Amino acid sequence: MPEYTGVKGAVSCVNGTNALHLALILVGVDRDSEVISQPLTFIATANAIVYTGARPIFIDVDRDTLCLSPSKLKQWLQTNVELRASNLKGRNSIVEPQSLNIEPYNRLTGKRISACLPMRTFGHPCRIDEIVEICNQYHIPVVEDAAESLGSYYNNRHTGTFGRIGVLSFNGNKVLTTGGGGMLLFNDEALAKRAKHLSTQAKIPHPWEFSHNEIGYNYRMPNINTALGLAQLERLPAFLKSKRQIAEAYKTFFSTFMLSEFEASISTLTFVKEPSNAQSNYWLNCILLNNKEDRDVFLKYSNENGVMTRPAWTLMNKLPMFNNCQTDELTNAKELEEKIVNIPSSIIK
Repeated sequence: MPEYTGVKGAVSCVNGTNALHLALILVGVDRDSEVISQPLTFIATANAIVYTGARPIFIDVDRDTLCLSPSKLKQWLQTNVELRASNLKGRNSIVEPQSLNIEPYNRLTGKRISACLPMRTFGHPCRIDEIVEICNQYHIPVVEDAAESLGSYYNNRHTGTFGRIGVLSFNGNKVLTTGGGGMLLFNDEALAKRAKHLSTQAKIPHPWEFSHNEIGYNYRMPNINTALGLAQLERLPAFLKSKRQIAEAYKTFFSTFMLSEFEASISTLTFVKEPSNAQSNYWLNCILLNNKEDRDVFLKYSNENGVMTRPAWTLMNKLPMFNNCQTDELTNAKELEEKIVNIPSSIIK
C-alpha cells in the first residue's frame, strides 16, 4: 500500500474505526480536548473522536465536494479560536504539537483544539491542500479520514497523504475489502513505527519475554484478513476501472433522463460528479433531488420497484449523543442531507 499511495509507511488495523482512533491518539488528541470534523459523515468518524475522550466540533461542507469546507473552516477558526502558550504538563501526548510554544484554544469552551478530521464523502476528494494550510496556521494537526476513498486523487496525489496521518477502510463494502480492516498512512516513518508498536499491545520485541512499556491496543489485522487484502490488491485497478464505468453510465443516463417518465412532481435530478482537480473512485454514487419531498418520492418508488436506494446519513449533530456539540450554521450540510440519494454502485463482474 505505501507503493500504491506514495507514502513512506503504512500500518494495518482490524478496521477503519480502530485506525481512526489510533491516528487521533498519535497526533495528541486527548481527554477534554476538541476535534474539528464535518456533520455529513459516517458515524465512525465522530465515534473515533469520542473514544479518545475528546468532543467533536462540526463544521459545514462544500456542495460540490460534499466534504469539509475550507472557507467555512477558516471562518470558524477566525471567529472562535485563539492561540495560547502550550501547557504540556500532565498531558500524555504521543507526539509534540506543531509548535512547542503555541496551541489553539476554543474561546467559547476553553478547550484545546487537538486535531482536524476531514472525511472523503462517498470517495470524493476534498480540498485537502487548503484545509492543511489553514490548520497549519493554527497549529492544528490534520488526520485524513480517507476510509471511502482508496483510489481517489486530488491534484494527482492520493487521498490520505496530505495530513499527518491518513486512514483507509477495507470493510466489506469498500473498493478493496479484507472482510473487515483498515490502514494508517504515514509520511513520517518514525510515527509509522510508533503506530505499529501501539497497535500490537505496545509489546517490546523480544524472542520470548512479554514486556510492554505503555498502554497499547489489540488493533493489528489478523493474518487471514491480510491474505485476502493482498489478493484483492492485485485486482484493484480492475475494480477502480469498473467503478468509473458505472459512474460514466450513470452520468449519461441522468443527463438524458426524462422526469416525466418517472414522476411529474420531481422537478430536478442531478448526478454528483467528481470535484475539479480530482479523480474520484466513485465508491458510492449519488444523485441530488430538488428537496426532501422529491427525495422521499424517489426512495419510495425505487425501493418498491426492486432497486435499493437510500438517503445520506443523518447529520452527526442531530444524533442524541452529539446534539450538544458545537457547530457553525451547517447550511450546506442541512441542504444536502435532504437531497442526497445513494444509488447502486457495486462493481461490475
